[in-house]
Amino acid sequence: MTFRPLAVAVTLALTLATCGNSSSSSDTTANSLNTTTDFIVNPIEWKPCDGSTNTEVECGNIEVPFDYADPEQGSFVLFVKKHNAANPADRIGSMLVNPGGPGFGGSSLADDAQYYFSQDLIDHFDIIAWDPRGTGESTPAVDCVDTFDEYFGLDSPPETPEEKQALIDASQAFNDKCAENSGTILPFISTQASAQDINSLRLALGEEKVSYFGFSYGSELGTTWATMFPDTVRAIVVDGAVDPNASSVQEGMNQAKGFEGQLATFLKQCSEKTTCAFHNGGKAEAAFDQLVLDIDATPLEVSKDRTPVTQGVLFTAVAQAMYSDYYWPQLSEALSAAQKGDGTGILQLYDDYYQRKEDGTYGNELEAFLAISCLDDPGASSVKDVDSHIEDFIAAAPRLGGNFAYGYSCALWPVKQAAKVTITGKGAGPIVVVGTTGDAATPLDSTRKMAQGLEKGILIVVDANQHTGYGANSCVVKAVDDYLIELTVPTNETTCKG
Repeated sequence: MTFRPLAVAVTLALTLATCGNSSSSSDTTANSLNTTTDFIVNPIEWKPCDGSTNTEVECGNIEVPFDYADPEQGSFVLFVKKHNAANPADRIGSMLVNPGGPGFGGSSLADDAQYYFSQDLIDHFDIIAWDPRGTGESTPAVDCVDTFDEYFGLDSPPETPEEKQALIDASQAFNDKCAENSGTILPFISTQASAQDINSLRLALGEEKVSYFGFSYGSELGTTWATMFPDTVRAIVVDGAVDPNASSVQEGMNQAKGFEGQLATFLKQCSEKTTCAFHNGGKAEAAFDQLVLDIDATPLEVSKDRTPVTQGVLFTAVAQAMYSDYYWPQLSEALSAAQKGDGTGILQLYDDYYQRKEDGTYGNELEAFLAISCLDDPGASSVKDVDSHIEDFIAAAPRLGGNFAYGYSCALWPVKQAAKVTITGKGAGPIVVVGTTGDAATPLDSTRKMAQGLEKGILIVVDANQHTGYGANSCVVKAVDDYLIELTVPTNETTCKG
Protein backbone atom coordinates (compact mmCIF):
# COMPACT_ATOMS: atom_id res chain seq x y z
CA MET A 1 0.00 0.00 0.00
CA THR A 2 1.37 3.41 -0.92
CA PHE A 3 0.24 6.97 -0.62
CA ARG A 4 -0.74 8.60 -3.84
CA PRO A 5 2.53 9.72 -5.34
CA LEU A 6 4.66 12.18 -3.54
CA ALA A 7 7.65 13.06 -5.62
CA VAL A 8 11.33 13.51 -5.66
CA ALA A 9 12.53 14.92 -8.96
CA VAL A 10 15.75 16.26 -10.39
CA THR A 11 15.56 19.69 -12.00
CA LEU A 12 18.18 22.19 -10.88
CA ALA A 13 18.06 20.01 -7.77
CA LEU A 14 15.50 18.04 -5.79
CA THR A 15 11.89 19.15 -5.82
CA LEU A 16 8.95 17.48 -4.15
CA ALA A 17 5.57 16.42 -5.42
CA THR A 18 1.80 16.20 -5.37
CA CYS A 19 -1.48 14.60 -4.62
CA GLY A 20 -4.57 14.97 -6.79
CA ASN A 21 -7.18 17.57 -6.00
CA SER A 22 -10.78 17.99 -6.99
CA SER A 23 -13.85 20.06 -7.22
CA SER A 24 -16.56 18.73 -4.94
CA SER A 25 -19.67 19.54 -3.01
CA SER A 26 -17.52 21.55 -0.61
CA ASP A 27 -15.94 23.66 -3.37
CA THR A 28 -16.45 27.36 -3.02
CA THR A 29 -15.62 30.43 -5.01
CA ALA A 30 -13.02 32.88 -3.78
CA ASN A 31 -15.66 35.56 -3.35
CA SER A 32 -17.69 33.43 -0.95
CA LEU A 33 -14.75 32.87 1.41
CA ASN A 34 -13.93 35.17 4.29
CA THR A 35 -10.52 36.49 3.30
CA THR A 36 -10.48 39.24 5.89
CA THR A 37 -9.80 38.89 9.58
CA ASP A 38 -9.23 40.91 12.71
CA PHE A 39 -6.11 38.84 13.32
CA ILE A 40 -3.10 41.17 13.47
CA VAL A 41 -0.10 40.11 11.41
CA ASN A 42 3.14 41.41 12.86
CA PRO A 43 6.25 42.14 10.80
CA ILE A 44 8.79 39.33 10.71
CA GLU A 45 11.80 39.95 12.92
CA TRP A 46 14.68 38.56 10.91
CA LYS A 47 17.75 37.22 12.66
CA PRO A 48 20.68 34.88 11.90
CA CYS A 49 19.60 31.25 11.66
CA ASP A 50 20.62 29.06 14.59
CA GLY A 51 23.77 27.06 13.87
CA SER A 52 24.20 28.49 10.37
CA THR A 53 27.16 30.39 8.98
CA ASN A 54 25.29 31.35 5.81
CA THR A 55 25.00 35.12 6.05
CA GLU A 56 22.76 35.28 2.96
CA VAL A 57 19.92 33.53 4.81
CA GLU A 58 17.94 34.88 7.77
CA CYS A 59 15.27 33.20 9.88
CA GLY A 60 12.02 34.35 11.41
CA ASN A 61 8.54 33.36 12.46
CA ILE A 62 4.99 34.44 11.82
CA GLU A 63 1.92 33.60 13.88
CA VAL A 64 -1.25 32.68 11.98
CA PRO A 65 -4.60 31.50 13.36
CA PHE A 66 -5.92 27.95 13.14
CA ASP A 67 -9.08 29.46 11.69
CA TYR A 68 -9.05 32.93 10.15
CA ALA A 69 -12.79 33.21 10.78
CA ASP A 70 -12.31 32.45 14.48
CA PRO A 71 -8.77 33.45 15.54
CA GLU A 72 -9.42 32.61 19.18
CA GLN A 73 -9.25 28.85 18.51
CA GLY A 74 -5.48 28.81 18.49
CA SER A 75 -2.55 29.54 16.22
CA PHE A 76 0.35 28.10 14.26
CA VAL A 77 3.83 29.60 14.34
CA LEU A 78 5.23 29.30 10.82
CA PHE A 79 8.99 28.94 10.40
CA VAL A 80 10.26 31.22 7.64
CA LYS A 81 13.63 31.71 5.94
CA LYS A 82 14.73 34.51 3.66
CA HIS A 83 17.55 34.27 1.13
CA ASN A 84 18.36 37.92 0.56
CA ALA A 85 18.64 39.12 -3.03
CA ALA A 86 22.25 38.66 -4.07
CA ASN A 87 22.28 41.97 -5.96
CA PRO A 88 20.44 44.46 -3.72
CA ALA A 89 20.64 47.21 -6.34
CA ASP A 90 18.52 45.08 -8.70
CA ARG A 91 16.14 43.73 -6.07
CA ILE A 92 12.55 43.50 -7.33
CA GLY A 93 10.89 42.27 -4.16
CA SER A 94 9.96 39.02 -2.46
CA MET A 95 9.34 35.73 -4.24
CA LEU A 96 7.55 33.13 -2.12
CA VAL A 97 8.44 29.54 -3.00
CA ASN A 98 6.98 26.13 -2.24
CA PRO A 99 8.54 22.73 -3.08
CA GLY A 100 5.36 20.63 -3.16
CA GLY A 101 4.02 17.72 -1.20
CA PRO A 102 1.64 18.54 0.31
CA GLY A 103 3.28 18.09 3.66
CA PHE A 104 6.84 19.13 2.95
CA GLY A 105 8.43 22.01 4.74
CA GLY A 106 9.76 24.51 2.25
CA SER A 107 12.21 26.49 4.36
CA SER A 108 15.20 24.56 2.99
CA LEU A 109 14.66 26.18 -0.41
CA ALA A 110 16.19 29.34 1.00
CA ASP A 111 19.34 27.49 2.09
CA ASP A 112 19.56 25.62 -1.22
CA ALA A 113 18.39 28.40 -3.50
CA GLN A 114 21.30 27.89 -5.90
CA TYR A 115 20.12 24.33 -6.58
CA TYR A 116 16.51 25.28 -7.27
CA PHE A 117 16.74 28.64 -8.97
CA SER A 118 18.90 30.43 -11.52
CA GLN A 119 21.39 33.04 -10.44
CA ASP A 120 19.24 35.69 -12.13
CA LEU A 121 16.34 34.93 -9.82
CA ILE A 122 18.64 34.82 -6.81
CA ASP A 123 20.06 38.22 -7.81
CA HIS A 124 16.66 39.90 -8.18
CA PHE A 125 14.50 38.46 -5.41
CA ASP A 126 14.43 37.90 -1.70
CA ILE A 127 13.49 34.23 -1.77
CA ILE A 128 10.96 33.60 1.00
CA ALA A 129 10.64 29.94 1.94
CA TRP A 130 8.50 28.64 4.77
CA ASP A 131 7.22 25.46 6.35
CA PRO A 132 3.45 25.52 5.78
CA ARG A 133 1.09 24.95 8.70
CA GLY A 134 1.42 21.43 10.10
CA THR A 135 4.78 20.74 8.44
CA GLY A 136 8.49 20.89 9.10
CA GLU A 137 9.64 23.21 11.88
CA SER A 138 6.38 25.13 12.02
CA THR A 139 4.47 24.41 15.21
CA PRO A 140 2.38 22.53 15.97
CA ALA A 141 3.14 19.98 13.26
CA VAL A 142 1.46 16.74 12.24
CA ASP A 143 2.95 13.75 14.06
CA CYS A 144 1.28 10.36 13.76
CA VAL A 145 3.70 7.43 14.06
CA ASP A 146 7.39 6.76 14.57
CA THR A 147 7.89 4.01 11.97
CA PHE A 148 6.18 3.23 8.68
CA ASP A 149 6.93 -0.42 7.91
CA GLU A 150 3.97 -1.88 9.78
CA TYR A 151 1.58 0.45 7.97
CA PHE A 152 3.02 0.62 4.45
CA GLY A 153 5.25 -2.41 3.97
CA LEU A 154 2.29 -4.73 3.43
CA ASP A 155 1.60 -6.81 0.35
CA SER A 156 -0.35 -4.84 -2.23
CA PRO A 157 -2.42 -5.32 -4.27
CA PRO A 158 -4.03 -7.97 -2.04
CA GLU A 159 -5.01 -11.35 -3.44
CA THR A 160 -6.97 -12.76 -0.51
CA PRO A 161 -9.63 -11.39 1.86
CA GLU A 162 -7.05 -11.62 4.65
CA GLU A 163 -4.51 -9.50 2.77
CA LYS A 164 -7.18 -6.91 1.97
CA GLN A 165 -8.29 -6.75 5.59
CA ALA A 166 -4.68 -6.27 6.64
CA LEU A 167 -4.52 -3.15 4.43
CA ILE A 168 -7.77 -1.81 5.88
CA ASP A 169 -6.65 -2.50 9.44
CA ALA A 170 -3.28 -0.81 8.83
CA SER A 171 -4.98 2.28 7.40
CA GLN A 172 -7.34 2.50 10.33
CA ALA A 173 -4.50 2.05 12.82
CA PHE A 174 -2.49 4.81 11.15
CA ASN A 175 -5.50 7.15 11.17
CA ASP A 176 -6.15 6.39 14.82
CA LYS A 177 -2.58 7.37 15.68
CA CYS A 178 -2.93 10.62 13.74
CA ALA A 179 -6.13 11.47 15.58
CA GLU A 180 -4.54 10.59 18.91
CA ASN A 181 -1.33 12.55 18.40
CA SER A 182 -2.41 15.46 16.16
CA GLY A 183 -6.17 15.59 16.34
CA THR A 184 -6.31 19.22 17.46
CA ILE A 185 -4.77 20.60 14.28
CA LEU A 186 -6.03 18.11 11.67
CA PRO A 187 -9.09 20.23 10.70
CA PHE A 188 -6.94 23.35 10.15
CA ILE A 189 -4.19 22.37 7.67
CA SER A 190 -6.06 22.59 4.37
CA THR A 191 -4.68 24.12 1.20
CA GLN A 192 -7.25 26.89 1.44
CA ALA A 193 -5.96 27.80 4.93
CA SER A 194 -2.34 27.72 3.76
CA ALA A 195 -3.26 30.00 0.85
CA GLN A 196 -4.52 32.52 3.42
CA ASP A 197 -1.16 32.16 5.16
CA ILE A 198 0.55 33.32 1.97
CA ASN A 199 -1.36 36.56 2.23
CA SER A 200 -0.35 36.86 5.89
CA LEU A 201 3.27 36.36 4.85
CA ARG A 202 2.87 39.14 2.31
CA LEU A 203 1.52 41.44 5.00
CA ALA A 204 4.32 40.49 7.38
CA LEU A 205 6.83 41.32 4.64
CA GLY A 206 5.20 44.73 4.19
CA GLU A 207 4.73 44.34 0.43
CA GLU A 208 1.68 45.28 -1.62
CA LYS A 209 2.34 42.52 -4.16
CA VAL A 210 4.60 39.48 -4.19
CA SER A 211 5.80 36.94 -6.73
CA TYR A 212 5.41 33.19 -6.31
CA PHE A 213 7.11 30.08 -7.70
CA GLY A 214 5.60 26.72 -6.73
CA PHE A 215 6.55 23.19 -7.71
CA SER A 216 4.07 20.28 -8.01
CA TYR A 217 1.53 20.59 -5.17
CA GLY A 218 2.91 24.11 -4.85
CA SER A 219 0.95 24.77 -8.05
CA GLU A 220 -2.35 24.02 -6.32
CA LEU A 221 -1.36 26.09 -3.32
CA GLY A 222 -0.19 29.02 -5.43
CA THR A 223 -3.17 29.11 -7.76
CA THR A 224 -5.51 28.88 -4.76
CA TRP A 225 -3.79 31.95 -3.28
CA ALA A 226 -3.93 33.75 -6.65
CA THR A 227 -7.65 33.03 -6.92
CA MET A 228 -8.36 34.23 -3.37
CA PHE A 229 -6.08 37.28 -3.39
CA PRO A 230 -5.63 38.26 -7.06
CA ASP A 231 -4.79 41.89 -6.33
CA THR A 232 -1.71 40.83 -4.36
CA VAL A 233 -0.11 38.89 -7.23
CA ARG A 234 2.84 40.42 -9.05
CA ALA A 235 3.80 37.28 -11.01
CA ILE A 236 3.26 33.56 -10.50
CA VAL A 237 4.85 30.44 -11.98
CA VAL A 238 3.69 26.92 -11.17
CA ASP A 239 5.65 23.87 -12.33
CA GLY A 240 4.18 20.35 -12.46
CA ALA A 241 0.47 21.01 -11.94
CA VAL A 242 -2.55 18.75 -11.72
CA ASP A 243 -5.99 19.26 -13.25
CA PRO A 244 -7.78 21.49 -10.72
CA ASN A 245 -11.18 20.17 -11.77
CA ALA A 246 -10.45 16.44 -11.54
CA SER A 247 -11.66 14.40 -8.59
CA SER A 248 -8.96 12.83 -6.46
CA VAL A 249 -10.04 9.43 -7.79
CA GLN A 250 -9.68 10.56 -11.39
CA GLU A 251 -6.38 12.28 -10.68
CA GLY A 252 -5.19 9.10 -8.99
CA MET A 253 -5.99 7.17 -12.16
CA ASN A 254 -4.22 9.82 -14.23
CA GLN A 255 -1.15 9.44 -12.05
CA ALA A 256 -1.31 5.64 -12.22
CA LYS A 257 -1.40 5.90 -15.99
CA GLY A 258 1.49 8.38 -15.92
CA PHE A 259 3.66 6.13 -13.77
CA GLU A 260 2.73 3.15 -15.94
CA GLY A 261 3.82 5.02 -19.05
CA GLN A 262 7.17 5.95 -17.54
CA LEU A 263 7.70 2.37 -16.35
CA ALA A 264 7.02 1.13 -19.89
CA THR A 265 9.56 3.64 -21.23
CA PHE A 266 12.13 2.53 -18.65
CA LEU A 267 11.65 -1.18 -19.44
CA LYS A 268 11.74 -0.58 -23.20
CA GLN A 269 14.98 1.36 -22.93
CA CYS A 270 16.42 -1.34 -20.67
CA SER A 271 15.55 -4.01 -23.21
CA GLU A 272 17.25 -2.01 -25.96
CA LYS A 273 20.47 -1.29 -24.06
CA THR A 274 22.82 -4.13 -23.22
CA THR A 275 24.43 -1.85 -20.63
CA CYS A 276 21.22 -1.83 -18.57
CA ALA A 277 21.72 -4.03 -15.52
CA PHE A 278 18.19 -5.43 -15.93
CA HIS A 279 18.59 -6.08 -19.68
CA ASN A 280 17.67 -9.77 -19.43
CA GLY A 281 18.65 -10.55 -22.99
CA GLY A 282 16.39 -7.80 -24.34
CA LYS A 283 13.35 -9.01 -22.42
CA ALA A 284 13.23 -6.59 -19.49
CA GLU A 285 9.43 -6.30 -19.66
CA ALA A 286 8.86 -10.02 -19.24
CA ALA A 287 11.56 -10.22 -16.57
CA PHE A 288 9.89 -7.45 -14.57
CA ASP A 289 6.49 -9.12 -14.72
CA GLN A 290 8.03 -12.40 -13.56
CA LEU A 291 9.91 -10.67 -10.73
CA VAL A 292 6.62 -9.20 -9.47
CA LEU A 293 5.12 -12.69 -9.33
CA ASP A 294 8.21 -14.14 -7.66
CA ILE A 295 8.31 -11.48 -4.95
CA ASP A 296 4.57 -11.82 -4.39
CA ALA A 297 5.09 -15.55 -3.79
CA THR A 298 8.29 -15.18 -1.77
CA PRO A 299 9.07 -11.73 -0.31
CA LEU A 300 12.77 -10.92 0.07
CA GLU A 301 14.09 -10.48 3.60
CA VAL A 302 16.79 -7.83 3.90
CA SER A 303 16.91 -7.40 7.66
CA LYS A 304 15.09 -9.07 10.52
CA ASP A 305 14.03 -5.70 11.94
CA ARG A 306 12.66 -4.34 8.64
CA THR A 307 9.73 -5.10 6.39
CA PRO A 308 10.53 -7.75 3.81
CA VAL A 309 10.45 -6.67 0.17
CA THR A 310 6.83 -7.47 -0.60
CA GLN A 311 5.10 -6.76 -3.86
CA GLY A 312 3.84 -3.52 -2.31
CA VAL A 313 7.38 -2.50 -1.35
CA LEU A 314 8.55 -3.26 -4.90
CA PHE A 315 5.84 -1.09 -6.44
CA THR A 316 6.69 1.77 -4.08
CA ALA A 317 10.35 1.50 -5.09
CA VAL A 318 9.38 1.60 -8.75
CA ALA A 319 7.19 4.66 -8.17
CA GLN A 320 10.08 6.43 -6.46
CA ALA A 321 12.32 5.81 -9.47
CA MET A 322 9.75 7.01 -11.99
CA TYR A 323 9.97 10.63 -10.82
CA SER A 324 13.07 11.09 -12.98
CA ASP A 325 15.18 9.06 -15.38
CA TYR A 326 18.06 10.13 -13.14
CA TYR A 327 17.04 7.21 -10.91
CA TRP A 328 16.66 4.62 -13.64
CA PRO A 329 20.19 3.19 -13.41
CA GLN A 330 19.67 2.76 -9.66
CA LEU A 331 16.38 0.97 -10.29
CA SER A 332 17.87 -1.34 -12.92
CA GLU A 333 20.63 -2.37 -10.50
CA ALA A 334 18.09 -2.94 -7.73
CA LEU A 335 15.83 -5.05 -9.95
CA SER A 336 18.78 -7.12 -11.15
CA ALA A 337 19.87 -7.76 -7.57
CA ALA A 338 16.30 -8.69 -6.59
CA GLN A 339 16.29 -11.33 -9.31
CA LYS A 340 19.22 -12.89 -7.48
CA GLY A 341 17.42 -12.74 -4.13
CA ASP A 342 18.92 -9.50 -2.82
CA GLY A 343 16.25 -6.90 -1.99
CA THR A 344 18.61 -4.28 -0.52
CA GLY A 345 18.36 -1.90 -3.47
CA ILE A 346 14.58 -2.16 -3.66
CA LEU A 347 14.28 -1.48 0.06
CA GLN A 348 16.51 1.60 -0.30
CA LEU A 349 14.25 3.08 -2.98
CA TYR A 350 11.23 2.32 -0.79
CA ASP A 351 12.95 4.09 2.11
CA ASP A 352 13.74 7.07 -0.10
CA TYR A 353 10.05 7.36 -1.01
CA TYR A 354 9.06 7.43 2.66
CA GLN A 355 11.90 9.82 3.59
CA ARG A 356 13.56 7.36 5.97
CA LYS A 357 16.77 8.78 7.45
CA GLU A 358 20.07 6.96 7.94
CA ASP A 359 19.41 6.58 11.66
CA GLY A 360 16.10 4.85 10.96
CA THR A 361 13.89 7.78 11.89
CA TYR A 362 11.40 9.60 9.69
CA GLY A 363 10.39 13.19 9.26
CA ASN A 364 6.72 14.10 9.29
CA GLU A 365 6.49 14.69 5.54
CA LEU A 366 4.42 11.64 4.71
CA GLU A 367 2.16 12.05 7.71
CA ALA A 368 1.43 15.67 6.83
CA PHE A 369 1.02 14.69 3.17
CA LEU A 370 -1.74 12.27 4.03
CA ALA A 371 -3.38 14.59 6.56
CA ILE A 372 -3.55 17.53 4.13
CA SER A 373 -4.56 15.39 1.14
CA CYS A 374 -7.41 13.67 2.98
CA LEU A 375 -8.61 16.99 4.39
CA ASP A 376 -8.63 18.63 0.96
CA ASP A 377 -10.33 15.74 -0.80
CA PRO A 378 -10.80 12.28 0.70
CA GLY A 379 -12.03 10.92 -2.63
CA ALA A 380 -13.73 7.59 -2.02
CA SER A 381 -15.95 7.79 1.04
CA SER A 382 -15.84 4.17 2.21
CA VAL A 383 -14.06 0.86 1.78
CA LYS A 384 -16.81 -0.17 -0.62
CA ASP A 385 -16.34 3.03 -2.61
CA VAL A 386 -12.57 2.42 -2.86
CA ASP A 387 -13.20 -1.13 -4.08
CA SER A 388 -15.63 0.09 -6.74
CA HIS A 389 -12.80 1.86 -8.58
CA ILE A 390 -10.21 -0.91 -8.52
CA GLU A 391 -10.99 -2.34 -11.96
CA ASP A 392 -10.87 1.15 -13.46
CA PHE A 393 -7.39 1.70 -11.98
CA ILE A 394 -6.20 -1.63 -13.37
CA ALA A 395 -7.63 -0.79 -16.79
CA ALA A 396 -5.79 2.54 -16.75
CA ALA A 397 -2.50 0.97 -15.59
CA PRO A 398 -2.32 -2.85 -15.85
CA ARG A 399 1.02 -3.16 -14.01
CA LEU A 400 0.68 -0.48 -11.34
CA GLY A 401 -3.02 0.38 -11.16
CA GLY A 402 -3.97 -2.21 -8.56
CA ASN A 403 -1.37 -0.92 -6.14
CA PHE A 404 -2.56 2.66 -6.67
CA ALA A 405 -6.19 1.67 -6.14
CA TYR A 406 -5.88 0.01 -2.75
CA GLY A 407 -5.59 3.11 -0.59
CA TYR A 408 -8.05 3.18 2.29
CA SER A 409 -6.61 5.90 4.53
CA CYS A 410 -8.57 8.87 3.17
CA ALA A 411 -11.79 6.85 3.01
CA LEU A 412 -11.39 6.22 6.75
CA TRP A 413 -9.99 9.65 7.65
CA PRO A 414 -11.34 11.00 10.98
CA VAL A 415 -11.80 14.64 9.88
CA LYS A 416 -14.45 15.87 7.45
CA GLN A 417 -13.42 17.52 4.20
CA ALA A 418 -12.44 21.20 4.33
CA ALA A 419 -13.70 23.95 2.06
CA LYS A 420 -11.89 24.23 -1.25
CA VAL A 421 -11.52 27.07 -3.66
CA THR A 422 -12.55 26.65 -7.29
CA ILE A 423 -9.27 27.60 -8.94
CA THR A 424 -9.61 30.20 -11.69
CA GLY A 425 -6.86 32.76 -11.18
CA LYS A 426 -9.42 35.38 -12.14
CA GLY A 427 -7.97 38.87 -11.85
CA ALA A 428 -4.45 37.67 -11.01
CA GLY A 429 -3.04 38.28 -14.50
CA PRO A 430 -0.94 35.77 -16.46
CA ILE A 431 -0.04 32.56 -14.62
CA VAL A 432 2.78 30.61 -16.25
CA VAL A 433 2.32 26.85 -15.98
CA VAL A 434 5.22 24.47 -16.71
CA GLY A 435 4.54 20.87 -17.77
CA THR A 436 6.91 18.05 -18.67
CA THR A 437 6.34 15.41 -21.36
CA GLY A 438 7.62 12.55 -19.21
CA ASP A 439 6.15 13.57 -15.86
CA ALA A 440 4.66 10.55 -14.09
CA ALA A 441 3.31 12.32 -11.00
CA THR A 442 1.68 15.27 -12.76
CA PRO A 443 1.12 14.09 -16.34
CA LEU A 444 1.25 16.72 -19.06
CA ASP A 445 -2.44 16.27 -19.90
CA SER A 446 -3.34 17.24 -16.33
CA THR A 447 -0.93 20.17 -16.34
CA ARG A 448 -2.40 21.41 -19.61
CA LYS A 449 -5.87 21.35 -18.04
CA MET A 450 -4.58 23.52 -15.21
CA ALA A 451 -3.37 26.10 -17.73
CA GLN A 452 -6.62 25.93 -19.67
CA GLY A 453 -8.70 26.33 -16.50
CA LEU A 454 -7.02 29.58 -15.50
CA GLU A 455 -8.29 32.92 -16.73
CA LYS A 456 -4.87 33.72 -18.19
CA GLY A 457 -2.97 30.45 -18.09
CA ILE A 458 0.20 30.24 -20.19
CA LEU A 459 1.69 26.76 -20.75
CA ILE A 460 5.36 25.93 -21.29
CA VAL A 461 5.99 22.31 -22.33
CA VAL A 462 9.38 20.81 -21.41
CA ASP A 463 10.62 17.71 -23.23
CA ALA A 464 12.11 15.60 -20.40
CA ASN A 465 11.56 12.42 -18.37
CA GLN A 466 11.16 13.94 -14.92
CA HIS A 467 8.70 15.49 -12.53
CA THR A 468 8.69 19.30 -12.94
CA GLY A 469 10.57 21.02 -15.73
CA TYR A 470 12.33 24.18 -14.53
CA GLY A 471 16.07 23.63 -14.83
CA ALA A 472 15.77 20.84 -17.39
CA ASN A 473 17.17 23.09 -20.12
CA SER A 474 18.11 26.71 -20.78
CA CYS A 475 14.94 27.33 -22.79
CA VAL A 476 12.53 26.88 -19.89
CA VAL A 477 14.84 28.69 -17.47
CA LYS A 478 14.98 31.73 -19.73
CA ALA A 479 11.23 31.77 -20.36
CA VAL A 480 10.40 31.53 -16.66
CA ASP A 481 13.09 34.01 -15.59
CA ASP A 482 12.07 36.57 -18.21
CA TYR A 483 8.53 36.43 -16.92
CA LEU A 484 9.37 36.63 -13.22
CA ILE A 485 11.97 39.37 -13.67
CA GLU A 486 10.77 41.41 -16.66
CA LEU A 487 7.09 40.34 -16.68
CA THR A 488 7.59 39.23 -20.28
CA VAL A 489 4.82 36.69 -20.86
CA PRO A 490 5.94 33.68 -22.92
CA THR A 491 3.95 32.40 -25.87
CA ASN A 492 1.32 29.88 -24.83
CA GLU A 493 2.28 26.26 -25.62
CA THR A 494 5.97 27.14 -26.00
CA THR A 495 7.92 23.86 -26.25
CA CYS A 496 11.40 23.62 -24.74
CA LYS A 497 13.68 20.80 -25.90
CA GLY A 498 17.28 19.85 -25.36
